[in-house]
Amino acid sequence: MAANSQGVAAVLADLKGLDFLSSADLNVEQILALLELSRQLKSGERRIDLGNRVLGLIFTKASTRTRVSFQVAMARLGGQTVDLNPQLTQLGRGEPLEDTARVLSRFCDVIAVRTFAQQELIDYAHWASIPVLNALTDLEHPCQALADFLTMQEAFGELPGQTLAYVGDGNNVAHSLMLCGALLGVSVRIGCPKGFEPLPEVVNQARNLAVADASIEVISDPLAAVRGAQALYTDVWASMGQEQEQLEREKAFRGFCLNEDMLAEADPHAIVLHCLPAHRGEEISPGVIEGGSSRIFDQAENRLHVQQALLAAVLGGL
Repeated sequence: MAANSQGVAAVLADLKGLDFLSSADLNVEQILALLELSRQLKSGERRIDLGNRVLGLIFTKASTRTRVSFQVAMARLGGQTVDLNPQLTQLGRGEPLEDTARVLSRFCDVIAVRTFAQQELIDYAHWASIPVLNALTDLEHPCQALADFLTMQEAFGELPGQTLAYVGDGNNVAHSLMLCGALLGVSVRIGCPKGFEPLPEVVNQARNLAVADASIEVISDPLAAVRGAQALYTDVWASMGQEQEQLEREKAFRGFCLNEDMLAEADPHAIVLHCLPAHRGEEISPGVIEGGSSRIFDQAENRLHVQQALLAAVLGGL
């Protein structure tokens, strides 16, 4: 094993057997080591075989990228995935979570949970005796943030001193971007209409975690948010569970579409990110998502590589 790989393995050794519920569960050394391992796996420099380990997926929210990237990541590590759809298991008929978590701990080696309430994820982690990973909750989307900063790292190299501007709803993605960015020394600006800001407690948490002069700002003027930024990011205006608010949100977010005018305010070499699915003509213009600044599909691919690295780390496969 190369010296660099040995260093990565040493840093990530402490993650073996641990849960990953929030971007704040990692320190900067661990995040950078995960990004480096992701790069090695993506380039083919590293191959990791975990043997016949099993990942259980408990998804109560719809998913394309998260589901497929976890399944493919586990397959590339030599493992298998079991889809534990709540509608097809006893979870859908009222079996207590604490019983499910303990039983699945006897069958699986790791569980990824995608659900609404962060507390449900915390409860799984409490009752399970195997690692539990956050595959998205209403509070955070930490695996997405790892892929996002890997994409920025590929574009710009060093992350400290960069600025990421997120324009849209102060949602779970915004929360994880602030927390992960703060740890990495990346300034994060959240541009959102009044009334749609990220949770104040998460903003304060990110500010307390910030290193290398990174700043965390919440701004109601979208053009001010993106001005001079190296990465522009957006997400759908109505997240899963908020579909009934779509028309109201379209009115509130008027002027927050990531379009060519907004891109012109950013750094000349800025990249464009979106966690997908995208609604062209709403939160992002067709020209920007398909334009030369877009790294959106590289970003989607990177979900596979960071989750492969994360699985390898928590399962002790390094």
